[in-house]
Amino acid sequence: MSGIEINKNLKIAIEASLKAGEVIMQVYDTAFDVEIKDDKSPLTEADKKANDIINTFLKPTPIPIISEENKQTDYSTRKQWETCWIVDPVDGTKEFIKRNGEFTVNIALINNGKPVLGVIYVPATKTLYFADVLKQQAHKAQLNSHNTTIEEALEQATALQTKEVTNNVEVVGSRSHMSQETLDFVEALKTSGKEVKIVSKGSSLKFCLVAEGNADIYPRFAPTMEWDTAAGQAICNAVGVEVISEDTKQPLLYNKENLLNPWFVVSKH
Repeated sequence: MSGIEINKNLKIAIEASLKAGEVIMQVYDTAFDVEIKDDKSPLTEADKKANDIINTFLKPTPIPIISEENKQTDYSTRKQWETCWIVDPVDGTKEFIKRNGEFTVNIALINNGKPVLGVIYVPATKTLYFADVLKQQAHKAQLNSHNTTIEEALEQATALQTKEVTNNVEVVGSRSHMSQETLDFVEALKTSGKEVKIVSKGSSLKFCLVAEGNADIYPRFAPTMEWDTAAGQAICNAVGVEVISEDTKQPLLYNKENLLNPWFVVSKH
């Protein structure tokens, strides 16, 4: 698979995610403290250290950054950005604190509101997902080390393949947030004659399940922020999976005035 050509920004994002993964696992293997942020979400040293490392990779690019752990730039400035990075240094901090391995590093490149590149790295298993939406290419690589070179990662990468549509529907549910609306959605599928199975996962891995053919649909009827979804949407979009807003019935858009996402459904249309 070493014939994969990747663009410069995707390469930078992959390198940043691997280095962030390394420091995250260093914290994971210690007795770490948990702070509670103003929005009641948890924060650990891993979030801060990973954010610092990712910033050192992305800041030399001329592209501005929206990161969960950076101070947010005012929308009057942001709305003039044609291109920006959207970063979650540790997506699934709750999973990190529970030490169940289901947390990720998310880095996406946005152009005119749409994800064009995406990287999701799973530090606990050293699993790397990366995608170029314009090329319609998404890959997964199982790495041996956080210090793997880009060349080695590309050699180990295989193309993602979505699932064939059948009457057996695998629905992705959240480890930490199963809302009543999601349960109603599942019931509606059953009523339409589908055999439904729930697959649980934490963090942005839910997008990966659909993109790599291990699930059919991921309904999210609970709050998420842009940095929770941008990289996952890029990986899904690259293999023909849509991430559709329940409000607009259009794909989710990014660098909005309010960085909170509407509810959405991830599936092949």
